[in-house]
Amino acid sequence: MIDFDSDLYYYDKAAAEGVATWIQKYICHVKGELAGRGIELEDWQKEDIIYPVFGIKRKKDKLRRFRTVYVEIPRKNAKSTLGAAIALYLLLSDGEPGAEVYSAAGDRDQAAIIFGIAKSMIEADSRLVKIARPYQHSITYKAQDKIIRFYKVISAEAKTKHGFNAHGLLFDELHTQPNRELWDVLTTSTGSRRQPLTFAITTAGYDKESICYEIHEYAEKVRAGIIQDDSFLPVVYSAPMESDIYDPETWKAANPGYGSIVKEEYIQTQVNKIKNQPSFESTFRRLHLNQWVGTAETWIPDDIWMGCSAEPILEGECYGGLDLAKFRDVTAFVLYFPASHSVLPFFWVPSEVIHDRSRREGVNYDVWSRKGLMRTTPGNSIDHRVVFRDIIEICMELRIIRKVEREISFMETHGEVIKKTFYEFDTERPLRGVAYDSWSAIDLVRDLMSEGFPMGGFRQGFASMSIPTKELEKLTFNGDLRHGGNAVLRWMASNVQIETDPADNIKINKKKSREKVDGIVALVMAIGESMTAEPEKRSRYEDNPEIESF
Repeated sequence: MIDFDSDLYYYDKAAAEGVATWIQKYICHVKGELAGRGIELEDWQKEDIIYPVFGIKRKKDKLRRFRTVYVEIPRKNAKSTLGAAIALYLLLSDGEPGAEVYSAAGDRDQAAIIFGIAKSMIEADSRLVKIARPYQHSITYKAQDKIIRFYKVISAEAKTKHGFNAHGLLFDELHTQPNRELWDVLTTSTGSRRQPLTFAITTAGYDKESICYEIHEYAEKVRAGIIQDDSFLPVVYSAPMESDIYDPETWKAANPGYGSIVKEEYIQTQVNKIKNQPSFESTFRRLHLNQWVGTAETWIPDDIWMGCSAEPILEGECYGGLDLAKFRDVTAFVLYFPASHSVLPFFWVPSEVIHDRSRREGVNYDVWSRKGLMRTTPGNSIDHRVVFRDIIEICMELRIIRKVEREISFMETHGEVIKKTFYEFDTERPLRGVAYDSWSAIDLVRDLMSEGFPMGGFRQGFASMSIPTKELEKLTFNGDLRHGGNAVLRWMASNVQIETDPADNIKINKKKSREKVDGIVALVMAIGESMTAEPEKRSRYEDNPEIESF
């Protein structure tokens, strides 16, 4: 347990142990294999958090010393369960008249996680459900003084939070806060309370310009004695950056619940992912070793990407990915030859965008246009008719398709015969499928389908994008990809930011990526099509009945 200056503070053992006892008496697990069983706090939860927070008090007024608690801890160490238990204690048993307790986070869904657990804890205990009323976004409690106390989950908009009078604040995943506004508004709302508690609990992040990293740095300085702040309790669990990430001792150093809450098998499974998905190392370090690393800054480092600059070998069947622009964006058409893992990308932008972006933002659209790496369509919005004609021309030049004329009967009752142009796919270099975003421009997709192109809708969610995204990553890190060093595709690869879901599926996040990533998205779709399409069977990603009806 943390040391304290006995001249100013004292340890109230009864108060500290009383909180631990209350939690273990009234609070039960509501998720996982322990659901329905009462919580048994681990030693680290009591000695590092519960006992110091609720037991160390000021001699001058016998109120709690710590007003802000910053807990930085790896994933899966039951931080949400502990946060929910503390929130309920502040609401139901802390003795604060008219207590207001709030759950906040980067968005309302994240904030609702701890609140939802707390609500389930109320509903799971017949004693608590008699005194507290759980609602969709709030829990209310009327004590013997007849004054209403409440616990609410709130949205992330700071401008609507002025006027709060918080006794307890639960900040979940502080690293997701987009700025410091909500933190400042809520923490300053505690000023009129006798012993308010701000409980921030988070895993490490990657944005070192964020409010979370600012608090992280502050916590480290308080721990080191560089800054003296008697009201701030820093609790940081992490492994040193130089530690061997494959060593179980490293896992133990970062995870206080290792072996009990955090299963060794789970950590082993996570670290094994790095072998097949090398870029997962930074994610593993951040989520499971609690190290601040640039996960979202670089998906595939430039030196790794440029290590795949060998010229494409255009042999065997190929697959296409089509990422269609709306208005002023980039349209990308990428061909992928799986036999050699070769990539051939093509790009289009409106001509006026080239001048605007080159002059105002320093993006090399003008250079790429002069070199023929980026094609243009007239005006200030993309013209899909030009893209259509170019794709036909590209496929003919590559001998993927060829033009033939045939005589066909037309209106046979009148005996009329006409000649019509068709496009046939080459038997040595066939185009087996072209994947496109199911929400893309329908007119271009319809036109390509009318010429016999095997188009298939490709959803942009985790289920569809994860496997081919991981395959592209693996090919790149293994040095198997051949993209010829295309400058536009290189730029787009450097812009990519990856989003991960709770099941560790990944996909490219267009909104959070620093700049355009359309070519990489098209490449992922082409790889996905190659992994699922068969010569006589459409891709399992084809899911747009509107297109199929044409």
